[in-house]
Amino acid sequence: MPITSAPVPNPAYPVIAIVGLSTKPDRPSFGVARYMQERGYRIIPVNPMHVGTHILGEHCHANLFDAAKALAAEGQKIDIVNCFRKAEDIPPVVGEAIMIDARCVWMQLGIVNEAAAAKARANGMQVVMDRCLKIEHALGNLHGIL
Repeated sequence: MPITSAPVPNPAYPVIAIVGLSTKPDRPSFGVARYMQERGYRIIPVNPMHVGTHILGEHCHANLFDAAKALAAEGQKIDIVNCFRKAEDIPPVVGEAIMIDARCVWMQLGIVNEAAAAKARANGMQVVMDRCLKIEHALGNLHGIL
């Protein structure tokens, strides 16, 4: 059963925007988001197909700009941009992540885009590629960001 209201996140933990978050509980993006949320992280859904709806109790945004603006009104910011998009779709996501001053771009398992990663690093961001946020967290591999 989907969560209808978001649990209270731990304010000491980074805020994670999940680009490509699905509304379907059987999808990997949903499972990763639910796992992280259950451990106290605030997740921010970003998916233009579901704008205005709620996923895991959080308002879904069309893009990182809209999500960052909404969080700024709450005195918060996006720290980690977790990407569930095809490798060729990553460059514009990185561009938005740079513009909102995120600390990290995290590309899920199977997603590698070296050019986008180089651009993110050149702008002072930490980059993790081809790694699952949920698996890495469960293993205690926090990469200095979680």
